[in-house]
Amino acid sequence: MPTPIPASPVTPPANGPDSLADSFATSYAGVMAFLAVAAEGNFAKAGDRLGIGRSAVSRSVQKLEDQLGVRLFVRTTRSTSLTAEGQRFYEQCHPGVERIIQALDDMRELREGPPSGLVRVCSTVGFGRKVVAPLLKEFRLAHPNISVELLLDDGPTDFTTDRVDVSFRNGRMEDSQVIAKKIIPMQMMLCASPDYAARHGLPRDVDELSGHSCVNFLLASGRVYEWEFKVGGHLRKFAPPAMLTFNDADLVLQAVLDGHGIAQMAAYQVCEHLRAGTLVACLPQHAPDDRGHYLCFLSRQHLPARMRVFIDFMTERIRALDLHSIDSLLLKQA
Repeated sequence: MPTPIPASPVTPPANGPDSLADSFATSYAGVMAFLAVAAEGNFAKAGDRLGIGRSAVSRSVQKLEDQLGVRLFVRTTRSTSLTAEGQRFYEQCHPGVERIIQALDDMRELREGPPSGLVRVCSTVGFGRKVVAPLLKEFRLAHPNISVELLLDDGPTDFTTDRVDVSFRNGRMEDSQVIAKKIIPMQMMLCASPDYAARHGLPRDVDELSGHSCVNFLLASGRVYEWEFKVGGHLRKFAPPAMLTFNDADLVLQAVLDGHGIAQMAAYQVCEHLRAGTLVACLPQHAPDDRGHYLCFLSRQHLPARMRVFIDFMTERIRALDLHSIDSLLLKQA
């Protein structure tokens, strides 16, 4: 393990500035100048390499020597060579600077080279299982150097604590701290199975819902999801009494398919069943205003290539799935 570099012999006052912060600019410029002189053998060539004048190199090295309290170079009119202390300092600094240069090169490759690395993705359970997960095979074939970790969670996303790169969220985005890119509208549809409709009929207005069997969805917060309708141009919420309640959207759907009752579900869940006739829509004239399915991330600035290609791929493929264009189906059914 390398021997630590001696601290500055000048001790700052107890209430003075932090010694590391106080000496950062001097140390950084000095170390860069020192390494350049050691590599080139003289101050003039070091200046050319750094793009600064010989006198600037000399001043930076002098400040570093003053800070360390040692002489790093033996200077004559004909040559410049390392002292014993300078050789020791060079051997300790050089590997660290090489690692920094390598790290910078790696970051440039991540940004400019072929996308690679890990994308950590979070999604609501239903949307992740039904929409996101089936697309991962095609994404991996297109980008074999990118690995994906998909976490399914209906709770809010903590990008920092959970180290999440990209999150799929449903509903209405109110978090101003994240970039929220709307992928497709989120239509909420009230549906029942043909079997249930044949046995019990379908409600003709929102008030008749209280006389029907309903299937509820339990939110991650522990609250039961309130159904929403647009009646007379105004939003109306309805908290349905239910004999069946699930905290999994797929279980809600299966209960409706099995004829247990009526439920309000997202279009991405029910559009295929509406097309196939295994579900029928209820009260389509009172469908609420669209929400949205969003792809969220923290910042557009310095977006890694692996995240950029993932976001672009998912946006294009999800929009192509036609998970929300069910208006024609409802008109046909009506």
